[in-house]
Amino acid sequence: MLASLRLKKNEERRIKQGHVWVYSNEVDTQATPLKEFEPGQQVIIEASNGKPLGMGYVNPNTLICARILSRSAKLDFNIKFLKKRIQAAQELRDLHFDAPFYRLVFGDSDGLPGLVIDRFGDVFSVQITTAGMEVVKDDIIQVLENLYHPQAIVMKNDTASRKLE
Repeated sequence: MLASLRLKKNEERRIKQGHVWVYSNEVDTQATPLKEFEPGQQVIIEASNGKPLGMGYVNPNTLICARILSRSAKLDFNIKFLKKRIQAAQELRDLHFDAPFYRLVFGDSDGLPGLVIDRFGDVFSVQITTAGMEVVKDDIIQVLENLYHPQAIVMKNDTASRKLE
């Protein structure tokens, strides 16, 4: 059972409209103190009345303290989920690109916040910018190896924004 991250009253409006970030000032820290969460911990995001709004991961040390992975609170954020999202991103790229040189995954746009994967033929560049994606880094590499059998996977985790996470 995942821990819950409860929002303050009336703070769920943005989330219900489709926004995928939860800011630290929107969290009901009386009900769910941020300091009790580990960076990258998976959580159920709840409205102030306890109704689930979705599933995501949390970083109590950042302004954007949670990122939503799914509107379903029953999601398992695991290797199967990662594979499904990466395959969906690939299918979309297949519609637009004739050669395998493109941004395969672009974070929130592909339902994988904090993950950017660039494809250069048989070489992949992986950039992880959130604690939640760092937790599943090995699974991301495994999915890429299983789907593409790449010549190389380069981890490019040197961006300035990574220091904030």
